[in-house]
Amino acid sequence: MRILLIEDDENLNRQIAQMMRDADYVVDCAYDGEEGHFLGETEPYDAVILDIGLPNMDGVTVLEKWRAAGLKMPVLILTARDRWSDKVAGIDAGADDYVTKPFHIEEVMARIRALIRRAAGHATGTITCGSVALDVKASRATVDGELLRLTSHEYRLLSYLMHHQGEVVSRTELTEHLYDQDFDRDSNTIEVFVGRLRKKIGSECIETVRGLGYRMQAPE
Repeated sequence: MRILLIEDDENLNRQIAQMMRDADYVVDCAYDGEEGHFLGETEPYDAVILDIGLPNMDGVTVLEKWRAAGLKMPVLILTARDRWSDKVAGIDAGADDYVTKPFHIEEVMARIRALIRRAAGHATGTITCGSVALDVKASRATVDGELLRLTSHEYRLLSYLMHHQGEVVSRTELTEHLYDQDFDRDSNTIEVFVGRLRKKIGSECIETVRGLGYRMQAPE
């Protein structure tokens, strides 16, 4: 899953980004409202962590512009403890949830997991597709209860397909959500990762839809 993190406190930005990358998220970082607004408009994200008190363009304005442009990605806002008005303004502008500073980064991660899960229509932290089960919190997957040994890219690919199971997902979309903005993207590597996954979870779980992409669904 690909996350946009917009926080002007460089130390906090770095801490959140590192913990999310350790959990196999792809993270793009911005440090002011203008840069964050641009990235949110031009790159596809599964969720956004947005600080309210940003330089150049405040977080509420960023969010209002995104929603006015029809962008629907889940947004978690970060607010100061004594500014209840920021929470109200953020929610009214289109935020899906908020966390009050100071906070534990684990809480931010839990809320992001929940936002992504709900956006994909899943109610619990474990997503299943036939015999395959994905534990989002633990960042691990099993087949018939047996733990799968996956590389970071294999896990990200499996996670994205399982969150969007039943949907046809193009190679371009997968590439955009598996790599950050600075990575030298090559959609041909997706075929390699899909091939590896099929060997580990069963080829019948991932269907190739000719000319369109891939679809993950439980075998009949």
